[in-house]
Amino acid sequence: MDYRVKFDFEIYFTNGGSIKGEDFRLDISSENISDAELIDYIVEDMRLLMVGKTKILNKEIIREKHKRQPIDSPAHAKTYIDLSHTIENGLVTYKGLPAPIICDYLSREDSKSHYEEGTEFQVGKIEMVSNTGTYIDCPFHRYETGKDLSEVGLEKFADIEGTVIRVPFENSLAITEEHLKGFEIRNRAVLIHTGWAQHWNTETYYENHPYLTQSAAEYLLECRVSLVGIDSHNIDDTSSKSRPVHSLLLGNEILIVEHLCNLNLLPDEGFTFSAIPPKFKGVGTFPVRAMAKIK
Repeated sequence: MDYRVKFDFEIYFTNGGSIKGEDFRLDISSENISDAELIDYIVEDMRLLMVGKTKILNKEIIREKHKRQPIDSPAHAKTYIDLSHTIENGLVTYKGLPAPIICDYLSREDSKSHYEEGTEFQVGKIEMVSNTGTYIDCPFHRYETGKDLSEVGLEKFADIEGTVIRVPFENSLAITEEHLKGFEIRNRAVLIHTGWAQHWNTETYYENHPYLTQSAAEYLLECRVSLVGIDSHNIDDTSSKSRPVHSLLLGNEILIVEHLCNLNLLPDEGFTFSAIPPKFKGVGTFPVRAMAKIK
């Protein structure tokens, strides 16, 4: 079924002036669209700047044959993929490390005594180790003199061209140099998709997990990648006490993101990757909201 939306609009500019339209019609792909989506499309399609207050009036959805691509189709939408696990009270990310405690510092009920009637707030309290959930490692995590979270530039965390390399754990737990060849990886965020995230928050997740070999880390270093991520319990083989991948990558200021998820939703290329932690001094690891933006 083809749908169109008919509406009037008013757009006012922060530097003065306005534009108005009557009986405007646009193709849409379903029988509903919000006022905010309509305004966003008009602003983008007309390349308007300095937009302030806006109004949509007399909106009506009608059945009518499309004359151009619907405005809420993928061509007009920005696609964001969340690559992070949810952190909740009691979650175990790494066996032997304490689970986070997430609770109220000030509950909504207790806040009533501080504010006028009908006004309530919640102030949360979180106690956790920095290796919780989906997290990023920077050099200070491995090296005392390495850069901590506050010293790493934003360009290392955000909008990095990405490449996904798929090595299913059913085929190999050890990811070698050979698995990484034949891909565009220089100056990119290289995300290793093993499928191990399906075991998240189960006993299986912690043992015999996929990992990178030392030769793989050496290859990534030689190719000058920007960041390496994996959807596994650790980027190193935890059956050994050595950590060559952490040592090589962090020693050369290549950041690491562990415990990713949803890599199956990404294309092999054509996206940017971001994983931004808070700006803490003296901390080398912290949870992130890792995400990809599809171009």
